[in-house]
Amino acid sequence: MVHAPTVELFSYWRTSATYRVRVAFNLKNIQANERFINVDAGEHQSPEYLKINPMGAIPALILSGKAPLTQSLAILEFLEELQPQPPLLPTDIFERARVRSIAQMLAVDIHPLITPRIKKHLMHVNGFDDALWKAWQSKWFTTGLSALEQRLASESATGRFCHGDSPTIADICLMSIVVVMRIFKITVPDIPTIDRIVTACEQLDAFVRAEPMRQVGAPSQ
Repeated sequence: MVHAPTVELFSYWRTSATYRVRVAFNLKNIQANERFINVDAGEHQSPEYLKINPMGAIPALILSGKAPLTQSLAILEFLEELQPQPPLLPTDIFERARVRSIAQMLAVDIHPLITPRIKKHLMHVNGFDDALWKAWQSKWFTTGLSALEQRLASESATGRFCHGDSPTIADICLMSIVVVMRIFKITVPDIPTIDRIVTACEQLDAFVRAEPMRQVGAPSQ
């Protein structure tokens, strides 16, 4: 394991974006110190944390003597360059573009629509109650994953995982959506290719150890 005691990961047990970074650390066998930020208690909006990330978003990664790194996809790419093995991106530029495209379908098109700040806005400005919020979540999870299913099922580059037979950033982003759906108790039907890939990911210890309910701060089951 690559020990990195000077690396701090500001995290929260439940966030999809933090999960992505945890999985990458696990796959690349890198150890970092996690600092728990309680989003539900508003700690991500504290003056101290806003100095690290003015957006108040989780996660943030700090290496000693360097400016904070934010945005989970940027952090994943940074870790890929910091520790190239095992690779999370293919070597071929077209294949790399495909993996990034799938990852962004999940992390850019789906995830931002179901974040706490969107919930807060819809509740306070648009009069959403819990039932409407769950319907909103279900709509965008279903819309996004159904589109991804169509793509994965029809493209020859899909293998055991989203791209080929080794996990990539695309699989990390897929699982980051799936684990949050489970917390919200939301399911999407008729996505057999995605379901198969999820099963393959769940057979890897790197994904299992990153599960939200296994993290510090998660509610006891």
